[in-house]
Amino acid sequence: MNQRSLLGLALAAIAAAGMWLYVQRVLIPYQVQDAAAHGRPRGLLSDLYPRWVGAQELLQHGLDPYSDAVTREIQRGYYGRELNPGRPDEPKDEQRFAYPVYVVFLLAPWLKLPFDTARWMFSMVLLALTAASVPLWLRVIGWRVHRLTMITLVLLTTSSFAAVQGLKLQQLSLLVAALLALCAYGIVSGWLFAAGVCLALASIKPQLMALLAVWLMLWTLGNWKQRQNLFWGFVASLGVLAGGAEYLLPGWIPRFVAGMAAYERYTGGGSLLDVLVGRMAGTALALFITLMVMVVSGRERRCDGNSREFGLVTALVLAGTAMVIPMMAPYNHLILLPAVLLIVRSRKQLWASGRLTRLVILIAALAVFWPWAVGLLIGIASLVAPQTVLKLWAAPLWTSLAIPLAIFPLAYAVAAKHETLRPWDATAGSTVLLSRRPLE
Repeated sequence: MNQRSLLGLALAAIAAAGMWLYVQRVLIPYQVQDAAAHGRPRGLLSDLYPRWVGAQELLQHGLDPYSDAVTREIQRGYYGRELNPGRPDEPKDEQRFAYPVYVVFLLAPWLKLPFDTARWMFSMVLLALTAASVPLWLRVIGWRVHRLTMITLVLLTTSSFAAVQGLKLQQLSLLVAALLALCAYGIVSGWLFAAGVCLALASIKPQLMALLAVWLMLWTLGNWKQRQNLFWGFVASLGVLAGGAEYLLPGWIPRFVAGMAAYERYTGGGSLLDVLVGRMAGTALALFITLMVMVVSGRERRCDGNSREFGLVTALVLAGTAMVIPMMAPYNHLILLPAVLLIVRSRKQLWASGRLTRLVILIAALAVFWPWAVGLLIGIASLVAPQTVLKLWAAPLWTSLAIPLAIFPLAYAVAAKHETLRPWDATAGSTVLLSRRPLE
């Protein structure tokens, strides 16, 4: 076991080095050249900056961070000039504030620092939180692993393209993903009020936590007397955040909604399903997936917080979220982490389920490991022919769309393999509740 663990760790280290080599020597140089060729400002490439400026203007000068004036100020700092919508090669992202006002409370400690310092420190915090989320999710799904295996999983997680992209952009999705892990861990550990606080803080990105919040509120209602602290922690914290935001900027909610509508308009926001099958069919599929997840959630609302069922449903809900959210950026794939861990843990049982499941497993494995493998090859090639390999800059990203498409059905299959979560008896065709059988 130790030899296998050491081999896995060595391969993970090589994969991590390859990913960073690809990003630094291929992806970034390509982006720089492409921006220069089209006379397009590349910008700071920081999700933190618009929020940092908006928070400064609100807290220090009392200005509306959603206003056009603050948006123009953000653009001058981000792109070096204000954007001109009439120019054909102008960046589409207007870099509006586009977050709930109460995000300023999380950013307040960074506002006194120069942005370059705040940016670096924030990236380190995101890296630490992303690494810490691995043992948290392992605890939630009840999987104990060898120490070397833990290090390997942490290394793979933090070197995945989702994490690397998020770190480079100081993307707040990484913070939200960590808060969701802390929330689930708090429930498993019995710290329900603290878990509710984490869930409320995660609402700075409501699209990432909404389905999980519904599941957790259903779970709370499953045993209100014992679990109500989760509800009160969530509601009280959200009330404080929203109330504080209202004090700072009265009437902020309609402005936030308008800002989100503008963001969707200029980014062409759409879910993965919208892109694959069109807006109408994509919406129908998203509703169907949401219904699937909610049926399982409602059925398991009475499960114990430290049970395997709770971890399974939580992972399934987040996998479903990745399918239906109106954003396809790879950094959002970090919410798939608990589902990926569950699939890896249950790989033997899934492999024995049939040919179709085995095919999906192979597709998922290819989709997940492709960026590391191809990134490593291209990164090494860049040491020999740096200009030539720039043409292959997109190759490691070819499987990005396939990752959630493969992970969600496998996560659902893991849930189906667990008898108490199984919606029907496949042999009898009738809805029954079967006895619990271990996954491993």
